[in-house]
Amino acid sequence: GTAPGRYLLAPPDWTGDAPDDATVITCPTITASIVGRWAVDGEADLPAVHALQDATSLTPPAATPQGVLRPAATGDEALDFWERYRVWSRDNPPPARDEAVQAGFADLGLTGDERITSAHPAAAALSEGYARGAAALAQVLQGGHAPEVNGWLINLHAFDYNLDHFGVGTIDAPEWRIEEPTERLLMRAGAALGGLWGNHGYEAAYLSVYVDDAGDQLNGAYRYELVLDPPPRNDGFWSLTMYDVPNYFLVDNPIERYSIGDRTPGIVTGPSGGLTVTISRDAPTDPTARANWLPAPAGDFRPLLRVYAPGTEVLDGTYEVPPIRRIG
Repeated sequence: GTAPGRYLLAPPDWTGDAPDDATVITCPTITASIVGRWAVDGEADLPAVHALQDATSLTPPAATPQGVLRPAATGDEALDFWERYRVWSRDNPPPARDEAVQAGFADLGLTGDERITSAHPAAAALSEGYARGAAALAQVLQGGHAPEVNGWLINLHAFDYNLDHFGVGTIDAPEWRIEEPTERLLMRAGAALGGLWGNHGYEAAYLSVYVDDAGDQLNGAYRYELVLDPPPRNDGFWSLTMYDVPNYFLVDNPIERYSIGDRTPGIVTGPSGGLTVTISRDAPTDPTARANWLPAPAGDFRPLLRVYAPGTEVLDGTYEVPPIRRIG
């Protein structure tokens, strides 16, 4: 929710006493992360948001945090990945349902004490597995498990891989769970690569698009237009963010606009509240198109539409986002 509160983050199997006014959130592993999000409605809203940030604190009630052990890198991307996996998976063991998967990696040395380097007996197999895994994840991110409408991949369930830890604000219901084991693990890895710290669909809907109305990959060599009339209904807000491909990084641009949405100052909407977004590498010359411009990179890109607290029309598919149309 959005109300103020006090929370105690506790490690697995913690049995201590919490302050009376604190809500206990039990972390499934000894390593955890916190993502704080504040909605900012332009420059004028910054003082209020800064006050909220200043009123937020994170304090260890006892002991001194030791930080996360980071294994020494060798420069081999694949083997360094598996070495981090070997070390971190021991410190942060999987839930009971995934223990058999973890045990299956024993022959590759991922549950042992030997460092994963080029001298490791399984180095070649691990490198091959890394490459095959990357290819599988690329397919997931390109929509291998998501329905497609007008080129948009409807990722309402990309973050439904959690079956074991339902804390404050989460819903444990069949429609928000991925039960099939292989699909669940693949979706979890895809979410970690393409959208870490995402929300469940009932909190935020994510719609990504790689292609235009002709089915061609979006690329900064061309100009595009997206007409959102009406925009997606929500009880929060919506935004369209630009990411490059294949790294999925934000795109540097001269106006420092990385997303556009209903909170963007200076946008020009139509009589019914609709918004026509111009997507291009170079700035448009038309004043309205310039006001509604979402800058693109020089190469391939993938916009991501986020709808926070989405309306039922978004969740049940009644609302369809139009295709992105190439205009030049």
